[in-house]
Amino acid sequence: MLPADPRYLGATVTEEGTNFAIWTSGADAVELCLFDEINGESVESRYSLSHRNGPIWHGYLAGVRAGQKYGYRIHGPWIPEQNLRFNPAKLLIDPYAHELAGELQYVPEIYGHQSKDGWGNGDLTIRDLRDSAGKVPFSVVTDHKPRHINRIDHQWAHTYIYEAHVQGLTASNPNIPFEERGTYKALGHPSTIAHLTKLGITALELLPIQAFVSEPTTFARGRKNYWGYNTISFNAPHPQYAASDDPVNELRWAVTQLHAAGIEVILDVVYNHTAEAGIAGPTLSFRGIDNRDWYRHDSNGNYLDTTGCGNTLAAAKPNSVRFIIDSLRWWTDVIGVDGFRFDLATALFRDEGAQYSSLFAAITAEPVLRDRKLIAEPWDLTRYGLGDFAHPWREWNDYFRDSTRQFWLGDIARGFGQGVSDIASVISGSSDIFYHRGPTASINFITAHDGFTLRDLVTYNEKHNEINGENNLDGNSFNSSWNAGVEGEVDAPEINKVRQSLKKSLAATLLLSAGVPMINMGDEVNRTQNGCNNGYSIGQDKDQWAQPWQLDGPAQDMLDTFRVLINIRKTHLSDVNSKFFTGEIDLGTQRKDIAWFKRNGQEMRDDYWADAETHSLSIYIDVSAARALLLNFNSNRMTRDFVLPDATWGSAFRCIFDASQETSTYEPVIAQPGSTIKVPEHTAQIWLVTR
Repeated sequence: MLPADPRYLGATVTEEGTNFAIWTSGADAVELCLFDEINGESVESRYSLSHRNGPIWHGYLAGVRAGQKYGYRIHGPWIPEQNLRFNPAKLLIDPYAHELAGELQYVPEIYGHQSKDGWGNGDLTIRDLRDSAGKVPFSVVTDHKPRHINRIDHQWAHTYIYEAHVQGLTASNPNIPFEERGTYKALGHPSTIAHLTKLGITALELLPIQAFVSEPTTFARGRKNYWGYNTISFNAPHPQYAASDDPVNELRWAVTQLHAAGIEVILDVVYNHTAEAGIAGPTLSFRGIDNRDWYRHDSNGNYLDTTGCGNTLAAAKPNSVRFIIDSLRWWTDVIGVDGFRFDLATALFRDEGAQYSSLFAAITAEPVLRDRKLIAEPWDLTRYGLGDFAHPWREWNDYFRDSTRQFWLGDIARGFGQGVSDIASVISGSSDIFYHRGPTASINFITAHDGFTLRDLVTYNEKHNEINGENNLDGNSFNSSWNAGVEGEVDAPEINKVRQSLKKSLAATLLLSAGVPMINMGDEVNRTQNGCNNGYSIGQDKDQWAQPWQLDGPAQDMLDTFRVLINIRKTHLSDVNSKFFTGEIDLGTQRKDIAWFKRNGQEMRDDYWADAETHSLSIYIDVSAARALLLNFNSNRMTRDFVLPDATWGSAFRCIFDASQETSTYEPVIAQPGSTIKVPEHTAQIWLVTR
């Protein structure tokens, strides 16, 4: 082979052929393997990459065009005690491949060690000599170039995130052709976009779409990985989500349609670990390319597992930093996405003995990436780092989730009622956590893909994960949920009325709090997982966790509620949420930007804040020269009298939302300053105050 340009890793198409380059510092030899179909049989041709620039092995082949299937075989020592597990019998996926072909087969041949079955059981010290070609996905040569992207760049204060699963969002949508449901193309369908825009969404955050496979243990139970947090190819769109044989262009088209509707696209990315799992996992790519260079190990040679998935990528090493930066740039420049949510970000962004890793610094300094929306999940299996990240990063705020659940669903008898101080903190932006970045550093959520849906949160006290086949041992056992007195779905009007009011009150808290709200797919239409709080896997029914599109009365009421609440936020709060409230009297307006009241209409004192048995709260938020909002929250199990603030706070009060009432037919109530009004049990009310 001729030498290639070593500056470009992966397969790069030129006018007359293709450059191939791969990073492996410990290998003795590298073979490029091309696969072609001849008379219905797969034929493999091998070429030695004899040219080397340090750890980069490269070569050029004339005549190789886009669509060519290929893989690598890496030769080197097999010394497990030194973390060296090279095995040329295993065909390896190019980490820089932008398309995969074929599916993983769960057979002994996919393991680098000698396995006696398809699940990796066997002798970890003996190198397996069986060929894995045809049992693992092929890499595919592609030729997609960066393109002009019509960026929207919504300000964070004007951002409304909708976390969704590509398949689940549209799998049951009757407006989409059956063969396109659950695909990238369906994301750009007019009905999908209409639902999001009418709801008020400005950013669609997709669960992982970087190509993934099911864990062998999951497959052995007759189930498949559904969420996608088991990545094997970080630069290729998941092929099973494509309606066509061109997933890259299909995804690019969908992103363009969403952009045209004013919706940004954020990807949930999982660079913290790979699908190769623990040392007994399959050898599919990184382990076979250079196990010692790509993964983190302890002093005894064992994998450092900070992710709970068997391995942790060595994200601080130069090859990993370059790889992840290149990957992010490809998704940004070629696909056109607008941001990234980093799964288990502390596993990536903390080096041993250092506050910030080289990867964190590289992303934050990169001229294109630093202007994208960057969101961290600020914890991993061993570290909790909420508030530890710096500008321009935002963080998932589980303190908001827990505080909101505790206020609305907590009960002293159940052991997690804690008064109003925590919920007051998160409503005003969690300034104790994000004091150095402002309230928009907080991504507020009550539910997410991981855990109960909003409907299940008020329907189940306990998890019901039997469907996963793990004896209900998986998933979190403490959810701060409340079933309103009866476990599961019931045909009981009074219980269902309480549950509906609670869901709407929780939604009101989410959408009227300072910070950036994130809605979990389907919460706005009463999606249920039947009490499963760990819906990571799925059986043969691809609609199992899907978004409902044909709505009954309660689901339509929830949809109306979310639309109304988002509209209230956009109308009154978007421009006051960029800075923290002070609670002090402004010298210009002679008003407080936020004030807190007891049910008697008097401002709260310290003793009220400290009372753990308090279950009611009134929040006055100054929104303009002429208007304010008053939020009355009653999480008691009975109706309570609330006295409205006196005339010094406003001349007229008009209730524009009541969680206990059907939203579409609700008629606003007008009251005078200082008058006594009733707030039903488990209910949030929103009053518009004029001066």
